[in-house]
Amino acid sequence: MTKKQMLPMLMLMVVFSPLAIDIFLPALPLMAKDLGASLVDMQLSITVFLFSMGLGQLFTGPLTDRYGRKPIALVGIVLYILASLACVYADGLISHLASRLIQGFGTCAIVVSAFAIVRDKYNALESGAMYSYLNGVICCIPALAPLLGGWLTEQFGWHSNFQFMAIYGVLAGLLIISFLKESHPGDSSVEIAKIPFKIYLSIVRTPQFLFHSALVMISMAVIIAYVTSSPSWLMVKLGLSSDEFIFWFSLNALFNITACIVAPKLLQRYGASILISSGLVILIFAGALMLALQYEASAINFMLPIIFSSIGFSLLMGTCAGQALEPFATRAGTASALLGFMQMSGSALIVGLIQLLPISEVLQISILMLMVIPFYLLWKNHAFKASVLVK
Repeated sequence: MTKKQMLPMLMLMVVFSPLAIDIFLPALPLMAKDLGASLVDMQLSITVFLFSMGLGQLFTGPLTDRYGRKPIALVGIVLYILASLACVYADGLISHLASRLIQGFGTCAIVVSAFAIVRDKYNALESGAMYSYLNGVICCIPALAPLLGGWLTEQFGWHSNFQFMAIYGVLAGLLIISFLKESHPGDSSVEIAKIPFKIYLSIVRTPQFLFHSALVMISMAVIIAYVTSSPSWLMVKLGLSSDEFIFWFSLNALFNITACIVAPKLLQRYGASILISSGLVILIFAGALMLALQYEASAINFMLPIIFSSIGFSLLMGTCAGQALEPFATRAGTASALLGFMQMSGSALIVGLIQLLPISEVLQISILMLMVIPFYLLWKNHAFKASVLVK
């Protein structure tokens, strides 16, 4: 299988995660009512999923190095399907969250395998472009999934969203079984009896990995904060209808998609340094703009800074992921797992702590956007940049 032929399979694999996050967002108020929970409690469905998806990567990374990418991805798909069906039959918040926890573990196996395949097949610059393309696919889902989820909910009830996830898992799994070629046959020397903390520690001590993975984590925290807060802020606080919420959510996704499509071309033309600098500046501007507009609550005042931030982290995430994994050719699965853990569990933890503060959702998101300021100052320090190779 050529590099170009590998891309459609990778696209199928990365869709599992955003599909499990975005399709049922319009149904959250109805789910909260049926499951006897508050809307704030229902937001835990997203946080728990992302946390387990990140935590599971500490285990699945070494497993992909030991047994290969394809077998672990297929096990993850089976877990995803079973957990989706369990969500259909959940009769309360606890059983729903338990199912989402399992679904997150399944998803992490699929995503780690996909990212490791990218590192197997592409060099640092090519992998940065591939991550941007894949992020573009991921960003298409927030534009399309809520439209589909809103229609499914209206026609068949909120349970149909999780039934759709199960059907997608079956179809994608069959295609992956038939067409995905193994990119790494497995290494019997990799120990899986315990989490390789020494290897993880050696990876995280690498300046190139630490700097870029931290930026990926903060960028993801902005995304999580927006996704978990937007239904409450837009539909409850501002009183928008489901259709109006879908409009703004999809409009932001379109800007995100465009930025993700353009980012690989910009990366190839201008290099990683320019894209990282630009992404940091745009994200800082978005945080400052949200602070300035916070005193007049409206949909446009909330979404305009979000749109700018979407452009900023679209430039950052793919580029930084490629740079973070570049030094680890022989431990791509393990390094991808650690990156995924920081991106998902680390960002979910940051968002959870921020949301404990007695401040508005707008101020919470602003703080997260402005957390990149120290990284921008470090990036402008040429002595530091010299130690973080940008290829």
